[in-house]
Amino acid sequence: MPALSQPLVAVYPGSFDPITNGHLDLVQRCAPLVDRLVVAVLKNAHKNPLFSLEERVEMLKEVVRPYGNVEVDAFDGLLVDYARQKNARVLVRGIRAISDYEYELQMALMNRRLAPEIETLFMMAGEAYSFISSKLVKEVIGLGGNISGLVPPSVEEKLKQRFLGRD
Repeated sequence: MPALSQPLVAVYPGSFDPITNGHLDLVQRCAPLVDRLVVAVLKNAHKNPLFSLEERVEMLKEVVRPYGNVEVDAFDGLLVDYARQKNARVLVRGIRAISDYEYELQMALMNRRLAPEIETLFMMAGEAYSFISSKLVKEVIGLGGNISGLVPPSVEEKLKQRFLGRD
């Protein structure tokens, strides 16, 4: 068991393609609870992301800049191996609905089996953000819908440029 004097480091992993206000809400609520929060963008070769890894990291860095104890990084491979590299004792996962919980529970139990020294912290989505997902945001803007308030303004502009070819 780590000594209590060690800084509490948490990792908040995800694809963040793109970051939504729901993701940002979790960052805002989690950052004060830990000494350092690492928002870690997953390099997933099996997914076909809208934004490149570099673009996602850049968007995240821009929107988490106000939080002095939050850093953005990218990783591939097992999450628990990455968490160990960062000396993290906590994995942060957001839960919007029961369907999220079922999947996240399975992942948390496997992570516990692989790294019993690392805890998973489930944080409930804020009520205003409980329906937002990156996939849904992309579908709405792709069909010409309004995504204001669903993503940070700078991310909204990047989505408009990507989907609508304008600012």
